[in-house]
Amino acid sequence: MQQLIDGYGRFRSKVFPQHAKLFEKLANTQHPGTLFICCSDSRVMPEMMMQCDPGVLFSCRNAGNLIPPPTETGSGVPATIEYAVRVLKVQDIVVCGHSDCGAMKAILKPEALESLPVVRGWLEHAGPSARWLTRMLKTSASMSFEETLKAVTEANVIVQMQNLSMHPSVDEALKQGKVSLHGWVYDIASGGIRSFDPRQGAFFPLLPETRAAVEPRAKQERKIA
Repeated sequence: MQQLIDGYGRFRSKVFPQHAKLFEKLANTQHPGTLFICCSDSRVMPEMMMQCDPGVLFSCRNAGNLIPPPTETGSGVPATIEYAVRVLKVQDIVVCGHSDCGAMKAILKPEALESLPVVRGWLEHAGPSARWLTRMLKTSASMSFEETLKAVTEANVIVQMQNLSMHPSVDEALKQGKVSLHGWVYDIASGGIRSFDPRQGAFFPLLPETRAAVEPRAKQERKIA
């Protein structure tokens, strides 16, 4: 706790004064452009990753960056989505998974959830597609656990984007061309982000300069397969 108090002291004495005008502007209003849905993992820090000032991202964090159906109200995730789209009118929604995700590990090793019934119930929102992929990957002797985890993490992001599009507020905004959906996976060790390309059905580096080097190799691998 002392670490937090000391940090707050630095914020009040050094950081806040430098951004006092911005905080004054934000005191009674907010106009974030992006709803950022990511995991609660302490190593995933959206504002640091995107280098955003306050007021830019409207964040929604939960175990496994999951998006339950709009009828689920216990978690508050559907309410956050609805508010972001219909009231704040965000233009973009990012679903961001990450490497070494404990929720995705639990999907692969459900026996670890014996003493965590609430977590087990929450992970049901990973969706049937993710569970089907998990069963399929478990039978693949050629894949390491790390490779399997990466594949499930990517599959989960795709499934959650599909779940997101079923929310009435998002479906309406998509049809009107008012919002765009993005699926990302963040690698903690390297700081790299890969973005899902629905046209090619694959994840590629978010930055153009790194994507140019990876994309031809990915196409060649698909031809060989």
